[in-house]
Amino acid sequence: MPLQKLLFKPGINKEGTSYSNEGGWFNSNLVRFRKGLPEKIGGWVKASPNSFQSSGRALHAWVDLAGTKYLGLGTTWKYYVKEGEIYNDVTPIRATTTDGITFAATDGSATITATDSSHGAVTGDFVTISGAVSLGGNITAAVLNQEYQIITVPDSNTFTFTATATANSSDSGNGGSGVDGAYQINVGLDVYVPSTGWGSDYWGSGTWGSVTTLGSTNQLRLWSHDNFGEDLLMCPRGGGVFYWDESNGTSTRAVALSALTGANLTPTLALQVMVSDVDRHVICFGADPLNAGGTARTGAIDPMFIAWSDQERVEEWEPLPTNTAGSFRLSAGSAIVGATRARQETLIWTDTSLYSMTFVGQPFTFSINLVNEGVGLVGPNAMVNTPKGVFWMDKKGFYLYSGQVQELPCSVDAYVFDDINQTQSYQIFGFVNKAFNEVGWFYCSSGTTVIDKYVTYNYEENLWMIGELSRTAWLDEGIFSEPKATSTDVNYVGYCYNHESGVDDDGSAMTNVFIESSDFDLGEGDEYQFISKVIPDIKFIGNASTGANGQTLDIVLKRRNFPGEELTTAVTSSCTSVTTKVDTRIRGRQAVLRLQSNDTDTSIIGMSFRAGATRIDIQPDGKR
Repeated sequence: MPLQKLLFKPGINKEGTSYSNEGGWFNSNLVRFRKGLPEKIGGWVKASPNSFQSSGRALHAWVDLAGTKYLGLGTTWKYYVKEGEIYNDVTPIRATTTDGITFAATDGSATITATDSSHGAVTGDFVTISGAVSLGGNITAAVLNQEYQIITVPDSNTFTFTATATANSSDSGNGGSGVDGAYQINVGLDVYVPSTGWGSDYWGSGTWGSVTTLGSTNQLRLWSHDNFGEDLLMCPRGGGVFYWDESNGTSTRAVALSALTGANLTPTLALQVMVSDVDRHVICFGADPLNAGGTARTGAIDPMFIAWSDQERVEEWEPLPTNTAGSFRLSAGSAIVGATRARQETLIWTDTSLYSMTFVGQPFTFSINLVNEGVGLVGPNAMVNTPKGVFWMDKKGFYLYSGQVQELPCSVDAYVFDDINQTQSYQIFGFVNKAFNEVGWFYCSSGTTVIDKYVTYNYEENLWMIGELSRTAWLDEGIFSEPKATSTDVNYVGYCYNHESGVDDDGSAMTNVFIESSDFDLGEGDEYQFISKVIPDIKFIGNASTGANGQTLDIVLKRRNFPGEELTTAVTSSCTSVTTKVDTRIRGRQAVLRLQSNDTDTSIIGMSFRAGATRIDIQPDGKR
């Protein structure tokens, strides 16, 4: 019997059964398709040896007039401006206390109790202490006068932190009468709380058990940010709007928009901030509106309200006949979920609808039109702008806007939406990798509150891919030559990675790389068949220092006789660049081909692969 060529249809298809998708690929991890053939994705390395604190939730790059490249990074706890390899903490200060903090220490403990009647802190907040004197023993002035994270908040007048030294019996002082405290804005949560009141915190804490309103301090912390020339605007979702002045240097912190010179009726709260592309208005989505008299902001978010500043003026927000400041309230939906700049327009999604906002000049400034009602946005970062248009994820599907709304046919639709943790949809982060014509979404699978999976779509070849990778924010190449993404470990230590850099996992082997076919019949499926030989067609790609010689890839054949049977692994054989054939002894009606990295073999470091048309030698072996 002649050799049978196994050249499977490109893309992953999990909409039917493995048997119904005969001739295609059924599962994969860390593999993409390029020109119809599967290959290992690019690797990643740390963008800096330095780390940041907590989960990265937003990335933004821009350049100042001198050519300095900056990377803005918003996390669950802080906001950083990265210059070179340094993460500079520019988190805004929420409140300060002057000559108003005292301390109490316990012998043998590093826990310090601070008393401040106006701290307004929540657990996890950061405070910088200054002006303290020694408590008399190990808790010296140098130990006290630094930044600390608050570990508990027993009541509105006290909080505790863990000092860098353990107190002894001599630490009986209170720190003196001149202790100051600078409190950074309240931190947010790492998970989304889908409802108010019950379950919004751990048992016995704060107002657990009461009906509370969720805001920026007790909800998933997300950031929006945009540069206004050399400077940076930032907004924690549901919190204040802040401004970082580049000319003041990276040692300075962002300040509230209302603190700028000449600030007039600036929003105090918003869901998202953005700078319009050509006309340069600052836009706040879900802002607090003006009061009935138009003399002040209400201080309460209207989730469907949009406000914008005067053109080229970040500080002026009072609508006047002599300027272009203004506002508008959307009607379709209950809340603005997210917005993004597109080609000559700004797209705005509510939970049920899509709007288009375009600059038209005075007297109306912007024209806002309803594009589609019935399809919303699953999370604030679930949209992606690409050369082909804007892609986004709704609660049950994927869509494209390129002048009109189109639903994308998806070959992994049920796999994604049957497994996704819908309560954590606000964690979903859309990404684009233009170099490979890919858009995708990182998401939390069911049963977890941490991003662990991704789905990717090649918009030029109309192919879908799936896999497992934990990335909480993404920024495509542009100002920086490689895509960047963030990941954080269980100890809240985060790193930013350059993706498509090499072929490894930050210097270690990229493990669990595989692609697996659907079931294919051996012969016509009516008889048992015998596979005696596999002729692999694999292109090995090594890096410049290692080359491809000696690198290995496992070829795995699985078999079964009926679709309802479990697959049985029949052979696993290592393949190198000089492997001509693999001798086998496999008998069955159906088979599955799997290509995978040998996770225990150091030879896969520096190795990538591209699969072609593997062939198998099949002979009839009877009906029984």
